[in-house]
Amino acid sequence: MKQVFRITLSCLLLICASLFSELSLSAGPIDASIAPMLQKALPSVVNIRAQIKITDFNTLREIQKLRQQRSNNNQDNNSNDDQPVPDTFVSVGSGVILDAKNGYILTNAHVVTDAQIIAVTLGDGRHYTAKLIGSDKPSDVALLQIKAKNLTAAIIGDSNKLKVGDFVAAIGNPFGLSQTVTSGIVSALGRTTLGIENYENFIQTDAPINPGNSGGALIDMQGQVVGINTAILAPDRGSIGIGFAIPINMAKSVMDQLIEYGNVKRGVLGISAQDITPELASAFNITDTQGAAVTQVTPNSPAQQSGLQVGDVIVSVNNVPIKNASDVVNTIGFLRVDSKTNIDILRNNKRITVSVTLSDPKKRKQTIEQQNPFLYGIGLKEFQVYSPTQGNIRGVLVVSVEEDTNAWRSDLRAGDVIISANKQPVATVDDLKAAASKSNNVLLLNVLRGPGAIFLVINKQEQ
Repeated sequence: MKQVFRITLSCLLLICASLFSELSLSAGPIDASIAPMLQKALPSVVNIRAQIKITDFNTLREIQKLRQQRSNNNQDNNSNDDQPVPDTFVSVGSGVILDAKNGYILTNAHVVTDAQIIAVTLGDGRHYTAKLIGSDKPSDVALLQIKAKNLTAAIIGDSNKLKVGDFVAAIGNPFGLSQTVTSGIVSALGRTTLGIENYENFIQTDAPINPGNSGGALIDMQGQVVGINTAILAPDRGSIGIGFAIPINMAKSVMDQLIEYGNVKRGVLGISAQDITPELASAFNITDTQGAAVTQVTPNSPAQQSGLQVGDVIVSVNNVPIKNASDVVNTIGFLRVDSKTNIDILRNNKRITVSVTLSDPKKRKQTIEQQNPFLYGIGLKEFQVYSPTQGNIRGVLVVSVEEDTNAWRSDLRAGDVIISANKQPVATVDDLKAAASKSNNVLLLNVLRGPGAIFLVINKQEQ
């Protein structure tokens, strides 16, 4: 079978070579070089070396273990492995100049997180110390600035226009080798749920990307930057043809906020959403699987206040088409607090536009906690059971307790059954809420826990 395959492959190669020869003769010489497009982008890609402070004790301990193992395996008695473990290391990556006038350089947040010193080397060999303007770990984007003249900025493309199969090139400094170019195609678009970042909408490419490429440029055939190289799937830390880049439209959105505010302050809509499958589309009596179905609306959220309902299908946000639930997360996730947002939905096959003002999640949490300081962060459920030791029990089951809340600090835990509040029996959640609303500074609870019972005190303010 293998021999037949080889013969068939050889025949195909001969046929293809013959066809290529005929095409070449008829069409004239073919310029296969991508050098002209690279000339536009190469000067804008820089090398970054960041001295990182190790703040994680576990990391220091792992370094110590590796040193000890190396020392034990080293037959040279003059080994220097007994030297103190350093509390810093050097992170090597890449960056792209996007604003020559102001010296702004875009890179990955993981390249410069906890950096004490950030050194930038330009393509022409000049060295500068960079200032960190801001970083956004959820999207893995950071913005640096250098004071330098005669910089060359990259031409920014439109990542929304990319198609699977488009030729691209990756420029960076893999393994510290400066100004390295690899080429390939766009293998896939909109890669999500990889667990690399909080906000994912990756361009997948087979252009070889290796350690040190992070923060470098992914460019199209016009020499325009369409992505920021970020991660690879690599069992042995080398390229196997599966690399990921942040779309430049997404990275540029983060960059704009970092320039203006120094941070990315995301607004919250307050929904959960789900992809539209063919089965769901049929059940919703819609013909298209493009969009995201609203599965949950958080109480007192901007979504609820705007009138969004469970079962609505979101088809666009600020005129940006929504293909799936990840698009909702990524689109809303890059809108700033207090942004007025127009959301187009399908409800009973009618298109409706809903206007929403996104809220600050921290302020919303503070407001809700102030309204209900004793019961904030607790999941409750009415409970009734017969116990051989405690008889017929009616109370309120604690389903969950958020950490760092008043209830958590009082030692209330999931599985507890609240049977009284302020010495008054509680049989329902409404009974418990009523008792809590009448309390001033403390709420006294009698709780069944395991085979016994205890009293707990929830304080209004942290003690």
